[in-house]
Amino acid sequence: MALRDIVFFNEEISYTIKDKQKIRQWIFDTIKAEGFRRVGELSFILCSDEYLLSINQEYLDHDTYTDIVTFDSSEEEDIIEGDIFISVERVIENAQKFNVSQKDELHRVIIHGVLHLCGYYDKNKEDKELMTQKENEYLLKRTF
Repeated sequence: MALRDIVFFNEEISYTIKDKQKIRQWIFDTIKAEGFRRVGELSFILCSDEYLLSINQEYLDHDTYTDIVTFDSSEEEDIIEGDIFISVERVIENAQKFNVSQKDELHRVIIHGVLHLCGYYDKNKEDKELMTQKENEYLLKRTF
């Protein structure tokens, strides 16, 4: 696994993530704890609501705003690869809605996408509960 394979991009927004190297290490540690051998290319694309809506419509046939869309491009069972699109506007709005910091909400969404790539789902009640439990577990392991 190489931390350099975890990259961050912006699309249609100007946003700076703080503590990128610490976030990379946290993602790396999460993936390792979930039993994966290594990270291939893992891209986080921070974008606008409209940009993510267009992704949601084009690739998933969903006509709704969302905070995250995850695409798994892994070709080997024990290697994580993919693209995780995050609407910064949704993150900011949800942070206010849930009365948490923007940093904490962004980290929750980041780890949510990582957990999707690790094989967790959130389509039914039981899966959502497990996903939330795992998010909370890894959020508590942050050291920054």
